Amino acid sequence: MNSIRTLISCAVNLGWDIYQMDVKNAFLHGDLQEEVYMHITPEFESSQTIGKVMRLHPSLYGLKQSPRAWFDRFRQAMLGYLQSNADHTLFYKHTDGRVAILIVYVDDNIVVTGDDSKEVAGLKHHLAQEFEVKDLGQLRYFLGIEVSRGSKGIFLSQRKYILDLLKETGMLGCRPVATPIKQNHRLSSDAGTPVDRERYQRLVGRLIYMSHTRPDIAFDVSVVSQYMHDPKSAHMEAVIRILRYLKGCPGRGLLYRRQGDLQVECYTDADWAGSLDDRRSTSGYCTFVGGNLVSWRSKKQ
Repeated sequence: MNSIRTLISCAVNLGWDIYQMDVKNAFLHGDLQEEVYMHITPEFESSQTIGKVMRLHPSLYGLKQSPRAWFDRFRQAMLGYLQSNADHTLFYKHTDGRVAILIVYVDDNIVVTGDDSKEVAGLKHHLAQEFEVKDLGQLRYFLGIEVSRGSKGIFLSQRKYILDLLKETGMLGCRPVATPIKQNHRLSSDAGTPVDRERYQRLVGRLIYMSHTRPDIAFDVSVVSQYMHDPKSAHMEAVIRILRYLKGCPGRGLLYRRQGDLQVECYTDADWAGSLDDRRSTSGYCTFVGGNLVSWRSKKQ
């Protein structure tokens, strides 16, 4: 997601359009390098197939080799494009001072941008010839993240995702709070009685994904995620408080404005022995590209 957000910030500052494409049945396009065999499926069984198996040439969903086989096939199709060393899912091509950029996320979703409109159109056509691709037009929605473009820039939010989670947990009617965690909280590993671990892990997992557009809960989610192996009632109360905070501002997100430059800025800070369990410190950082926030993290050292 850091690469996606950086690309969006660059596109806003440089006035590029951002397009989205989807590869249908992506893993079926991969060619296996290893010898993989499978049982003959019931509909093809006959007297001639007794004691025989099938050897797979293209990959199938469910094979551990499938993601690698698909990406190798995709990389071969990107002839003329250079692969980024920082993010191997990003490809770019410079032509006469212009650039076209493509990035793949979650295997079969593709984002294309750049100021070389002719190359971008040619790339879309080339991918359609190589794979079964659906052109989704301008980037509007991906992986539960809503993308809206207006006069002020591009806005990313997970409003629907948050409301769905509140509905699922029965908290649509809860009373919101102003902060996601209590100031100077005193959470520790033995704070309260045991709770349902699976439910706790599921909720924290959803909150971790929500932090892709909500840096305001990044620290709080990092705190509650430290107790996923043995959650207690106080930890669950902290998770519920984060949900109550989100109830009050479900549409909050990230606004990427045009700042007129692509300067990189980074800020970092840490507390001092803040953990009650092991006296370790928690450090955090945030990075801006072109005046827009693109990456952040809070983690116990």
